Amino acid sequence: MDVNVKVPVREQDPKVRATNFEEVCYGYDKDEAVMEAGRCLNCKNARCIEGCPVSINIPAFIHEVKEGNIEQASRIISEASSLPAVCGRVCPQESQCEGKCVRGIKGEAVSIGKLERFVADWARENNIKPEAPKEKNGKKVAVIGSGPAGLTCAGELAKMGYEVTIFEALHEPGGVLIYGIPEFRLPKQAVVAKEIENVKALGVKIETNVIIGKSVKVDELLLEYDAVFIGSGAGLPRFMGIEGENANGVYSANEYLTRSNLMKAFDENYDTPINPGKKVAVVGGGNVAMDAARTALRLGADVTVVYRRSRDELPARVEEVHHAEEEGIKFNLLTNPTKIHVDENGWVKGMTCIRMELGEPDESGRRSPVPVEGSEFELDVDTVIMSLGTSPNPLISSTTEGLSVNKRKCIVAEEEFGQTSKKGVFAGGDAVTGAATVILAMGAGKAAAKGIDNYLKGNGSEG
Repeated sequence: MDVNVKVPVREQDPKVRATNFEEVCYGYDKDEAVMEAGRCLNCKNARCIEGCPVSINIPAFIHEVKEGNIEQASRIISEASSLPAVCGRVCPQESQCEGKCVRGIKGEAVSIGKLERFVADWARENNIKPEAPKEKNGKKVAVIGSGPAGLTCAGELAKMGYEVTIFEALHEPGGVLIYGIPEFRLPKQAVVAKEIENVKALGVKIETNVIIGKSVKVDELLLEYDAVFIGSGAGLPRFMGIEGENANGVYSANEYLTRSNLMKAFDENYDTPINPGKKVAVVGGGNVAMDAARTALRLGADVTVVYRRSRDELPARVEEVHHAEEEGIKFNLLTNPTKIHVDENGWVKGMTCIRMELGEPDESGRRSPVPVEGSEFELDVDTVIMSLGTSPNPLISSTTEGLSVNKRKCIVAEEEFGQTSKKGVFAGGDAVTGAATVILAMGAGKAAAKGIDNYLKGNGSEG
């Protein structure tokens, strides 16, 4: 075995998986996991932990895998993470824990994410549950949103003895884990539902169909609860503002994925109100764009990703772009739509695009795309999916007195512990940062739990 090379992970054949919604990656079996764990150097100054937003003791759990003690490995992970099977599948490990791995200097980093997934799946299959605290401390906390930030905050507080209730606007808990990430990347019943059950096993209650700001307001929650955490995410889509954008057949990626996931458009037994399209353009280059493109492909469409920058600037994970191309999705890079054409019945009937070139760097450090004069061309499409990012829905902030937001309508919260401008109210995840990753939302939820604990113990959020 070459210690500088990862143990390969088995996957569905691209031509087969492009026609189904079954999970793409099969993950490690025990022998493969033990072999991969053997590559870990068990560093004393473990930089991989620094790269993990929830600070999992990575060398410790990998050591237990190496020794074949999978249950103990799961206990170590569960001390830091409430959603290990989720993180093992969707975290951008290459830029976080694995990006810090010493093995990666001369070869390939240890496959930390795949090992976490293996441990979490083994624990689920062997019915290993987290242990609820024996005693409650008499304090109550309300958590708004059951996505990764809310579930993590709730789980951490429950471990500390707090009585926690999550309020979820939709009919099914899980937030973006349920409605935003496709089944082929994150199985809903086999993985997400089981992770949520583990959080509930800690004593957390979940109330669905409760829209904070309409059903009940934050100020009303504060009359019943000692503190409130807002982890409501960023589900309000952005559009380009171009002609034809209101045509039938133009979707936000959020809408397209939600209809596919929650309303089961992928299941022929469900009559879901979605027209998957025959020729689909997905505008954008992030992970959500890849999810929408790969979903449309599986629903039977010919799919082209349209992105205004070059391949080097694609914000999506390299793995997701690679999988999309393997499955047959085309990429029209350095290209930007300028107009969507509409037929006499109000449906999309093509799109005008213009070629772009990269100019000077923008505020983020990426080179700004500039239109190339006279380079317009027509793209033959009948469906357009806009994946240009999202922002928080202002419903909660606009109905909560004394809660500060910034110009992007994101809730203002201090970074270390999530304290907002309103006493007793904390916030974290996409509601504060705008659209980001699952693991960053989890890190914010964990930090806010510490802040709430400090606040309710009278120590202040600074602890």
